[in-house]
Amino acid sequence: MKLRLLYHGHCFDGVASAAIFTRFYHARINPKATVHYTGLLHRPGALFDDEMFDGDENAIVDFKYSSSERLTWWFDHHQSAFLSPEDEAHFHRAGTDKKFWDPARKSCTEFIADVARTRFDFADETLAPLIHWAHVIDGALYTSAAEVVELAQPALQLMQVIESAADEQFIERIITDLTTGSLDDVANSEEVQRRFQPILAEHLKTLAAIKQQAVYGRGVVFFDLVDEGFEGFNKFIPYHLYPETTYSVAVTRGPKRTKISIGSNPWSPRPRTHNIATICERYGGGGHAVVGAISFSPDEVERARQAAREIVAELSEGVD
Repeated sequence: MKLRLLYHGHCFDGVASAAIFTRFYHARINPKATVHYTGLLHRPGALFDDEMFDGDENAIVDFKYSSSERLTWWFDHHQSAFLSPEDEAHFHRAGTDKKFWDPARKSCTEFIADVARTRFDFADETLAPLIHWAHVIDGALYTSAAEVVELAQPALQLMQVIESAADEQFIERIITDLTTGSLDDVANSEEVQRRFQPILAEHLKTLAAIKQQAVYGRGVVFFDLVDEGFEGFNKFIPYHLYPETTYSVAVTRGPKRTKISIGSNPWSPRPRTHNIATICERYGGGGHAVVGAISFSPDEVERARQAAREIVAELSEGVD
């Protein structure tokens, strides 16, 4: 029996969700199932096609809903979980006991673990550290910006490797290792640490570039790293450098997309007054009330920059 498990790719919570769901599925649904993984990314255009759902059962975790009749299981916690009103209506109409959505949850990993415990009588205390760190990482519940910028914790080092690795087979190996071993053992493994060291060096370069490029004003810090060639960055760097900011807006570009990243400072001296997911949805993106992203094609840099300027102006409105 084959389970196709689609998860939010290059995301700690997505990977942890896949591991937790796999452990639950083998324990309570089918211990003999072979699990095949597929990472999903937010991108312009269609996100799904029926060929993706090639298992005897098919699951999506930590990613948008599909109305495909071949989808068996679904867990998500994003406000922008539905591609269309029709998809949302399909979800509510289906009334299945295998599809779950709760946008109030900080992490999908914690959500899956809670549903597995309350609905299916599955709990495993060895998974507690993975659930805890997925909750902290996806909910941005760090003790300080310095904690996540300094990257001293093994879980945060693993997060960096997951977000940076281009090798999908390696990410799949991390998922399978997390279903059988502890979080610290996986994070401290020779291969993860080998991959982390150059990431750390690049992280320090990115920190320096953001420090040079960032402009702060009226509660928003903005920077554009397209010309510097950085595809991504530690999203807490702006709050480490500008603790007085409420929001951050950044433009980056990689081989597959130009991206606007929008976030809010958990330690801001003034309250957040904007729903970031709602702003992102207007441009075809999505996320949470406190963090979100918008994707454009790689050649749409100027379009992304214009959208970023509009978002900065909106977030700055009314701030002295």
